[in-house]
Amino acid sequence: MTAKKKTATVRKAHHPSAKKPAQNAAHTHIVKAGAAGQPVFNQPVPSPDPSSFSKPVTDTKLKGIVKLEPFPTSGPDPGALVEPVLTLAQVYGSAGSEKEAAITKAGQIVFHCVGDTGSVSGPQTQDLVADKMVTDFNEDNPVDVPSFFFHLGDVVYYFGEATYYYDQFYEPYRNYPAPIIAVPGNHDGVVYPSDNAQSLDAFVANFCTPSPTHSSDAGGLNRTTMIQPAVYFTFEAPFVRIFGLYSNVLEDPGVISSQKGTSSSNTLLDDRQLVFLTAGLKRVTSDGFSGAVIIATHHPPFTGGSDHGASPLMLADIDACCTAAGVWPHAVFSGHAHNYQRYTRTFNGKQIPFIVAGCGGHNPLSPMRVTLRTPYPISDTLTLNSVDATDYGYTRVIVNDTTMTIEYHPQSDGGTTKTPNDMVTINIANYTVS
Repeated sequence: MTAKKKTATVRKAHHPSAKKPAQNAAHTHIVKAGAAGQPVFNQPVPSPDPSSFSKPVTDTKLKGIVKLEPFPTSGPDPGALVEPVLTLAQVYGSAGSEKEAAITKAGQIVFHCVGDTGSVSGPQTQDLVADKMVTDFNEDNPVDVPSFFFHLGDVVYYFGEATYYYDQFYEPYRNYPAPIIAVPGNHDGVVYPSDNAQSLDAFVANFCTPSPTHSSDAGGLNRTTMIQPAVYFTFEAPFVRIFGLYSNVLEDPGVISSQKGTSSSNTLLDDRQLVFLTAGLKRVTSDGFSGAVIIATHHPPFTGGSDHGASPLMLADIDACCTAAGVWPHAVFSGHAHNYQRYTRTFNGKQIPFIVAGCGGHNPLSPMRVTLRTPYPISDTLTLNSVDATDYGYTRVIVNDTTMTIEYHPQSDGGTTKTPNDMVTINIANYTVS
């Protein structure tokens, strides 16, 4: 059931046609403290991992959460824009234009993507993953250096309280030298019953500020807040657009709309995320954007993990938006199930990978409900291609003007092993996978 181990090799350029940048300095992975209002991503000098939390998790997970939460009223208003947009250039501040130009000239962008990183028993498991991710910045070819980390939610556990952000977010990524963008997970939105805070208050305070600033939740660490315009948004970078959706607080299923009155969500939620996603997908066509399109949400549309189920109504909502816009994603990323799974959905003549990457450090890992030999055909339109339910890890995504490659790297391979344990390449123009 676990993906087959491959021989360790030193990573080379994934796309031989990719051009080297004229100046490697544009890809430097150390971001130093600068002028006020400029982002800072890591400490000036790497430091060792802590052995314990400064504020241990003392609350317990609430079972059977059945109450959805409305969008936050504090922070940037999610209803103010039909399509909230964040660009890579904005994230890098005054260095943003140079950063985007260097990526475009290089012909390739690389980024990390994983969710469910917050640990509840100590920092060790999430540090294993974070430390291996940091080794990806020590590349001989700067073209292979990641430009950002797109987090798939559940930054903190068990509740989305500010007190947990230091131990479960800022400390583990103190040496991660790039921006971290995120969609909230269900635990990021859940509020402890006796807490007066509103759902997602702490997430908004750390990820959705008008400009980069130092959060009190970061303690003495340098990383500044992220400047996302809302808890759902379009993220634009060279060669790729990511549509991030917030799938709310239930353990199961994920909910992004009123679901046309078919569930209790219609009393709390409206369809603004569907309007957003449809508008954003339509703009892919109107802008003439020819790169990779990704949809990212915390809850998985498909999963065989033992702890969580799939979200078919959420998938139906996504399909409806794609149909209305006439644009389909080249991949769908999610977390929530605490393992790694890769599916291929064949739909409308397109092969679309659905990646579950909920293996970022939250413990314990989740076994699959049934042990299957992969690839396993679940239906005429869905195949389970790969599973790792025994190790923590992350995905590394490489996009150029013709292909997108998604790699899975388990932490147990160590910092010197760069060969992925699972990999899929998508042809952007014709939606075929290899």
